[in-house]
Amino acid sequence: MTRANRAKKTPGKLTHLDAARRPTMVDVGDKEITRREATAEARIRLPANVAKALAASGHRTKKGPVFDTATIAAVQAVKRTHELIPFCHPLPIEHCALDIDAARSGLITIRCTVRTSHTTGVEMEALTGASVAALTIYDMCKALSHDIVVERVRLLAKSGGRRNYTRRSR
Repeated sequence: MTRANRAKKTPGKLTHLDAARRPTMVDVGDKEITRREATAEARIRLPANVAKALAASGHRTKKGPVFDTATIAAVQAVKRTHELIPFCHPLPIEHCALDIDAARSGLITIRCTVRTSHTTGVEMEALTGASVAALTIYDMCKALSHDIVVERVRLLAKSGGRRNYTRRSR
């Protein structure tokens, strides 16, 4: 039996371990190609002085436009997720959209939605995109304070695979 055959998904077992408990990439070659989409969210909490300064500047720092730069970084990260997460498959990304919302309270919410037509999903790509956007915002604002907190990176929804998922409380 090949490693790929031993790695086929079994309920209650981790998919990235073979029968000998060695790490392995999941074989998705026999899976059906479907349209798959995932949305992930990351939140950043800014101290009040940073939130005020960022809003007053039109979300710009000396490094440039914060939210535009975070969007570009997120798209780059989505396309390179397979280079960062060892067992992710390289995927043709058909769509990647970022929504960045800054509340007066200093909370920034980032939502990253990714879509492909493939044999495996894009949850990791959406999570990576949201995370890298959050880290980019941190990087661009850290001169104002290091009390910025990146918090609650999570999957909100996924569809198109064997199991759809929607988080109950957003």
